[in-house]
Amino acid sequence: MSRTLVQPVGQKRLTNVAVVRLRKHGQRFEIACFPNKVLSWRSRVEKDIDEVLQSHTVYSNVSKGVLAKSKDLTKAFGTDDLTQICIEILEKGELQVSGKEREAQLSSQFRDIATIVMEKTINPETRRPYTITMIERLMHEIHFAVDPNLTSKEQALKVIKKLTEHFPIKRAPLRVRFTAPKPNFPGLMERIGEWNATVISKDELSTQPSIVCEIEPSLLHSCEERLKDVQGRVEVLSVSAHAESGPSVEQHDRVEVPQAALVKEPDAVAQISETMQKQSISTESQGNVQGKQQRRCKECDVLVEDKLYREHCKSGWHKHNYTRHKNGLPPLSQEECMVEMELADSKKDLKDYDF
Repeated sequence: MSRTLVQPVGQKRLTNVAVVRLRKHGQRFEIACFPNKVLSWRSRVEKDIDEVLQSHTVYSNVSKGVLAKSKDLTKAFGTDDLTQICIEILEKGELQVSGKEREAQLSSQFRDIATIVMEKTINPETRRPYTITMIERLMHEIHFAVDPNLTSKEQALKVIKKLTEHFPIKRAPLRVRFTAPKPNFPGLMERIGEWNATVISKDELSTQPSIVCEIEPSLLHSCEERLKDVQGRVEVLSVSAHAESGPSVEQHDRVEVPQAALVKEPDAVAQISETMQKQSISTESQGNVQGKQQRRCKECDVLVEDKLYREHCKSGWHKHNYTRHKNGLPPLSQEECMVEMELADSKKDLKDYDF
């Protein structure tokens, strides 16, 4: 006689379910969602609740299939509307993720931190930014670990501090425009000299004289305070000023690191120099490699490899272009998007620029 185990036909497997849990009034409430949809809902990318929830049902234990009691739901949420309860759990609950999902999130945040570091730093010798692969290698060299409880920008600023202690890297200067009335313009020039600013251009003939220069990010607060004496005004033109000429990004990996600046860690320097000679991040050459399937992102108007498409949709670049697409605006390139996003919150995040 056969003793095969017969499984229930209506059984739902938990292999494709993300659980969101909320504890309220001493009770545990859970809902079953589709993977990767919870974060999209919380970031307002996904608007349809039916695309997020597996079912409009509240459980006390999803894995065992135990439904929450109606009296407990009414006591905890003040309503028996399951849809409203599910939305509240989605907004306030804790997402239960597996080891692989957590690893993917940390890997994505590590990449975001490296991108911010790349945008905010330069090589002091060439005044050009390092490549993303080089920044990631340097972060591994200092044994950096991602903290999921901190934002990517906060962690990027901490990484920059550590990198400047061991490697030839420094913060990219701010490019600003100073303006002042004609009688007070000489006083403005004296203060610019005290700040050791690099003058880019000067306009003394207009009714409102102005000067464009580059300063250290940490001086921005003191500039605003001291300009009050000369009735001056400062305007941030670029949060990361890079050299406009010199080797390209693709050639930058082959630039030799100055030996005088790397006396402290000769072994790490040898490895970094070798890496800089071997690696290249030419996006055009990668896009032309045959045999790789690609998908077009209509919001960003770019081709992305299939295996990287989901990660691209989670990036700040895609989210920014998604908002522009809804408002009928044309897409921006990744560099233009980063500049626009940084300029938008430069006043709000001025404290982040201080070391």
